[in-house]
Amino acid sequence: MVERIIQSKKRADEIEHVSLRPKTLKDFIGQERVRDTLSIALEAAGNRNEALDHILFYGPPGLGKTTLAHITAAELGVNLTTASGPSLEKGKDLAAILTNLGKRDVLFIDEIHRLNRAVEETLYPAMEDFVIDIVIGSGPHARSIQLKIEPFTLIGATTRAGLLTGPLRDRFGIHQHLEFYSVEELVTILKRSATVLDVELTPEGADEIGKRSRGTPRVANRLLKRVRDWAQVKGDGVISGDVAVTGCEGLGIDNRGLDPLDRKFLSLIVEFYDGGPVGIETLAATLNEEKDTITDVMEPFLLKIGFLQRTSRGRCITRGACEHLEMDYPLSKQTDLQEDLFED
Repeated sequence: MVERIIQSKKRADEIEHVSLRPKTLKDFIGQERVRDTLSIALEAAGNRNEALDHILFYGPPGLGKTTLAHITAAELGVNLTTASGPSLEKGKDLAAILTNLGKRDVLFIDEIHRLNRAVEETLYPAMEDFVIDIVIGSGPHARSIQLKIEPFTLIGATTRAGLLTGPLRDRFGIHQHLEFYSVEELVTILKRSATVLDVELTPEGADEIGKRSRGTPRVANRLLKRVRDWAQVKGDGVISGDVAVTGCEGLGIDNRGLDPLDRKFLSLIVEFYDGGPVGIETLAATLNEEKDTITDVMEPFLLKIGFLQRTSRGRCITRGACEHLEMDYPLSKQTDLQEDLFED
């Protein structure tokens, strides 16, 4: 499968080059409510010389959950240990990490909704009482002992907070939902990234890339890097408005931030299913895509800009999406709307 510019996974170049991440809360752009809450919590914990309360960051991918975890550890002046939910297969995997944490250290678990039950059970006493239960021996001679660990802060990140179990979710003292960014905020992020990358970016170029970035800093930085390549090979190295438009169109990104898969997804609902409603399983099979890719990456933005409706019966196209795709709004949807108006 071709790797998309717009996707939930971190790509290899982003894992290796993390210089675009802001290092302090002051440098973090956007998410004002989250920054204010985190700033107060950090200062209070520092004044009391205590471990910060456990934090849950949730929202669509690419909005800064991992970056905020790095910033939190840096602001506290402690070590950061990272893990992902799927990589922790057994309780002893988590226990090994917890016993190596220092006082007030931060443990960041990405995709925390994918923790298995055994690991989750190990996490409960660690979060509440800073102890872990270890089973020694097996069979009738097995016994459990409690091992104290240093007070620590767990930061969990998830794109699907609804999949967390109630007991785990309730053990987080701070819950923060990350919202999509405005174009103005993305322009500010792009200007900072262009300075770090040492590339000349005009205000018009930043605005064009910002409008196509789906309200997501990760997508904005990816587009900036790809358009930088375009400007260096096809132009004079300067990312102007025209260069940004041409580069994004070359990548298949239109003026609303939709890529070819987004447009195919919306077109299928019109052409194959008469505008919907159609179930997510059916759409995933038709597109030959993972269901999680649709629900976690594609749908949040399409819902935000009003191109998609999600109902109990399935997904439906909107008139705005049809106008953007230059397709006729399905006659059946117009009839349904007229019937609804008549009934009202």
